Formats: sequence, structure tokens, C-alpha cells
Amino acid sequence: MKEKVLGAYAKLAKDYELHVDAESGANAYYERPAMLAFLPQDMTGCSVLDAGCAAGWYTEQMAGRGAEVAAIDVSPEMVEAAQRRVGSRAGVQVQDLSEALPFAGETFDLILSSLTLHYVEDWQPVFAEFRRVLKPGGRLLFSVHHPFMDFTVFDRPDYFARELIVDRWTKKEAGEVEVAFYRRPLQEIINTTTDYFILDKMIEPLPVKEFLERLPQSAKFYDRLLHRPHFLIVEAHRAL
Repeated sequence: MKEKVLGAYAKLAKDYELHVDAESGANAYYERPAMLAFLPQDMTGCSVLDAGCAAGWYTEQMAGRGAEVAAIDVSPEMVEAAQRRVGSRAGVQVQDLSEALPFAGETFDLILSSLTLHYVEDWQPVFAEFRRVLKPGGRLLFSVHHPFMDFTVFDRPDYFARELIVDRWTKKEAGEVEVAFYRRPLQEIINTTTDYFILDKMIEPLPVKEFLERLPQSAKFYDRLLHRPHFLIVEAHRAL
């Protein structure tokens, strides 16, 4: 699976760097506004781990709000793109989330993970590491594919299964790319979270109005997002 992810995102890195921020409705006008609503405008003094930073959009946003950000991603090409974006404003390095994190315990006030965890099969060691490096009372904020979306769009026979799905994306720079990820039921997402953290909120986001203004050609997708959830956002915190 790791090789599939590395291969896909080696091809997709340029699209994330050049196009996703303005041209991807799912990212720019759906997931990102909902995630940003959880972040204060002033993050001065806040130590943050961007876990799965991709081309560094969230890293840049949080650094611009005053946070001290460490950003990691499994894809070397994505890390290079993030480094080009943020320069010396954040530390960015290659790191596999399914391996031990290279940070001391109780380092971070916040861990943000955007649309990354569905590429990881077993969340238990990942969440154990997240809890280890979070300070007591520190927050975990993550987004993943909504299990309803995966189950219905891909017409799966068993909602309760955790299984590998292969999708095909067509992008400007990369062309057609096979993207593999794991789908799992909602109870597994929530129960794994509460094995390690205290659950605060679960959000099924809605697209913002800029979606249609900027991407009128995607009106059908916008309408679908208004009635069928595509992503899921979870906020939790480490016990004191």
C-alpha cells in the first residue's frame, strides 16, 4: 500500500502545488473552510504538527497565523512542494505516519491531519503516537473520507468491512492516476478515536458559496455535496 501511495502522489504533487488551492471544489471550497473554522486567527505560541501536509497549504495557513509548525508527509515530492511554499517558516520532512514519529513526547498543542488517514490501514499505532506527542489537553483535528460516501459511490457490498479501494483521478498535470485508500465504517473511525482521545465534535461539512462562484462547471458536484456527505471532520483532545 505504501508503494501505491508514493507512486500516486509522486504523479499528483505538481497538481497539488499548482491547481488544488483554487480549482478543486472538494478541497478549496468544501473541506478547507470547514477545517479552518476550528482554528483561531491568532495561533501565536501554538505548536502544531501538520500530519500529512501534502503541498503545504495548511502549513502555510497556520504559520501565517503565528503557529510553530512541523509538517510531515510520506511523499518526498509533496514535501519538496511544501518546502517551496513555506520556506523557513516551518520545518517540513518526509515521515511515514505508520512509523514512530521523530518528536519528543508532549510536544504539540495541536495535530491537524487533512484527508490523510484513509491511506493508513491500522490507525491504532498512529493514534498512539499522536497521543504521545500531544500535550495534555492538546487537540487532534482530522478529516477523512465519509464512510457513507465510500460505501455508496463505490457500491460496496459490506458497509462494515475495512477494505482497500482503488479510485481513478484525472488531473491537469498528472493525467489519469490510480489512488488507493482504505474505507471503514463510522463506528471504527469514532471508536478508534475514543480509544486514545476524548471526542469533542464530528462535522459533516457543506460546501461554501464560493464553490459555485469559482467553479460553475461543477454545479452537479456542488449539489451532491449539499445532500450527500463526502468528507468527515473529527475534533478530539488528549485528556489532562
